[in-house]
Amino acid sequence: MMKQKLPHRPCAGIMLLNSDNQVFVAKRIDTLVEAWQMPQGGIDEGEDPKEAAIRELEEETGITNASIIAEYEGWLSYDLPEELYGKVWKGKYGGQTMKWFVMRYSGQDKDINIETEHPEFSEWKWTDMNKLPDMIVPFKKNLYQKLADKFSYLAE
Repeated sequence: MMKQKLPHRPCAGIMLLNSDNQVFVAKRIDTLVEAWQMPQGGIDEGEDPKEAAIRELEEETGITNASIIAEYEGWLSYDLPEELYGKVWKGKYGGQTMKWFVMRYSGQDKDINIETEHPEFSEWKWTDMNKLPDMIVPFKKNLYQKLADKFSYLAE
């Protein structure tokens, strides 16, 4: 029996840089693996990807003082691994297709608040861009490598 191919969830991702050109990453609450990720979230129907990115950043981190400085041309996608396929996102999606934005954070570390109304992260830190692919869950590694390669000029 062939499994039904699920659609990809439209999503916005944020590579947030501080003044030292380090990237914001956070550890998900809902996973047991040691994996760090950049903020990301679903794009609501009729919502502009840029607006979604700004909204998701605030919802997940409390950050409102960041501005978009770059955008990944096109969309990046990934498929969920077999053990998660049809289980996460109420079984509606088989992966995500993502529009990525690079933002510059103009606030201070003390202003970052991951203890939000619906917390997604247990801790956060700043890291070097070239370390991103080794910090993420394996099925997103390629996507993070493409982002790190594309925007490495911003970390110089």
